[in-house]
Amino acid sequence: NPSEKPSVCLDLNNDEKPFDLVPDPDKPLVALAFKLEEGKFGQLTYVRVYQGTVRKGMFIKNTANNKKVKIPRLVRMHANHMEDVDMIGPGEICALFGVECNSGDTFTAADAANFAPSMMSMFVPEPVMSLALLGRKSGEQADQLSKGLSRFQREDPTFRVTIDPESKDTIISGMGELHLDVYCERLRREYKVDVKTGPPRVNYRETIGKRQEFNHLHKKQTG
Repeated sequence: NPSEKPSVCLDLNNDEKPFDLVPDPDKPLVALAFKLEEGKFGQLTYVRVYQGTVRKGMFIKNTANNKKVKIPRLVRMHANHMEDVDMIGPGEICALFGVECNSGDTFTAADAANFAPSMMSMFVPEPVMSLALLGRKSGEQADQLSKGLSRFQREDPTFRVTIDPESKDTIISGMGELHLDVYCERLRREYKVDVKTGPPRVNYRETIGKRQEFNHLHKKQTG
C-alpha cells in the first residue's frame, strides 16, 4: 500500500544511519528473525521478509556476526502445519530450518557486497535480579542444563547466564523474580533438569582498617 509508512532499516556500515526499505522482490534482501522455536528438526527460525526474496538453497548472511549459512529448507506456517515452498517475497513470513541465530538478528544475501542492514538497534536493559543455580550437575543433567540455558539466551536478550569467577556458581540474571521463575520451570518441564535456586553467594573479605602500634619478639633458632 503506497500510503503506508515504509519500514526503516539501519545501515551498519554508516554509523547506523536509517534508510527506508522498499517491498521490492528484486532489491537486496532484508529479513528479520523475530521468533525462535525448538522443534524435532532442530531450531525453527521465524523470519519476516521486508525487502528482496528468500529462496530455498540460497546463502544468507547474518549481519550481526557476518556468518554465512545455506537455507536447506523453507516453509510457510499454517498453525502447526508446514508447507514447503521454494521462495518467499516481501511482506511474507516464513520459517527456516538449520539456521542458528538469535532473536532480533537481520539477514541479507551472502553475496550482497557492502550491504549490512539491521532492522533493530535493540536497547537491552541491565538485569535487576540474579539467582544462583544450586547443586552441581553431571552427565546428562549437565548437558541438558547447558543446552536449555544456551537456547533461552538466544531467544531472550534480557536473560543472561554467567559463571561467578570466585564461587564458581552459575548465575542467571533477568528482569525480575517471575522472569527467572519461568525459565527455571521451563528447565524442569522441557529439559527434565531438577533446578534449585538461591541467592548468589558473596565473598566477604577483611582488611586492616587503621594504624595500630604493637610489639613483637621474633625468636630465631640458629645452628
